[in-house]
Amino acid sequence: MKPVSEMTPAQAAGVKYVLTDIDDTLTCAGKLVESAYRALWDLRRAGLKLVPVTGRPAGWCDCIARQWPVDGIVGENGALAFWEEPSDEGLPILKTMFHENALRNDSPALLQARDAALDGVPGLRLAKDQFARLFDIALDFAEEDPALSLTCARRAAEIAEREGARAKISSIHVNIWLGDYDKLSMALRFLRLRFGWQDDLGEALFVGDSPNDEPMFAHFPLSCAPANIRRWDGVLQKRPAFIAKNEGGEGFAEIARALLDRADKR
Repeated sequence: MKPVSEMTPAQAAGVKYVLTDIDDTLTCAGKLVESAYRALWDLRRAGLKLVPVTGRPAGWCDCIARQWPVDGIVGENGALAFWEEPSDEGLPILKTMFHENALRNDSPALLQARDAALDGVPGLRLAKDQFARLFDIALDFAEEDPALSLTCARRAAEIAEREGARAKISSIHVNIWLGDYDKLSMALRFLRLRFGWQDDLGEALFVGDSPNDEPMFAHFPLSCAPANIRRWDGVLQKRPAFIAKNEGGEGFAEIARALLDRADKR
């Protein structure tokens, strides 16, 4: 991983879309920090399209699509996308898109995988945002105390996969679901359908921080991370191209400044 300061003006000038994880990418200690939120507005004012790509639930995505300075959001690790479009009456209309392979999270097979993971990892629990989810189940290992180890998270993911579920580890949750999709597949679909994107990888920059972002790191040459991605050294098989000096939301703000500064210098 190169320092984000080594991003070239030519690379920065080509970017039209900024995709970003949320937890521990825009946040620090669970809070959306001022510098990161300001950076979203700065990027938007510069004319860039902003799309969070997150494991957070449909209920959060409804709020974020309506209230944040973004052009859409991909949620539940790729099960859905929400965005606003203008209407003739003046008020925007919330649009939704659901992946055709996504199965509702009350499926008996998924509930069986959930129970097996909870039984197999003492201290693991349902995430408090589970009530707002449609398709996946989030198992909390590090969002609230008692925080469990990465070993516990990996054990939970292994159990769920053995039961036939998909499983991805974020910085706080183990997300499990049924269906062949992930963050990348829905992010690509959303960019193509919403904006007519022609798969020009030089036009998109992604920022993330954890194992569930690996498909994005692998696909986008202009991928970045805050410094806290170092906690996954030895775990990640695909790493981002660039890394910030700062962690969490401060790191995102650093990446946004580097992108805008270098684009202006071309």
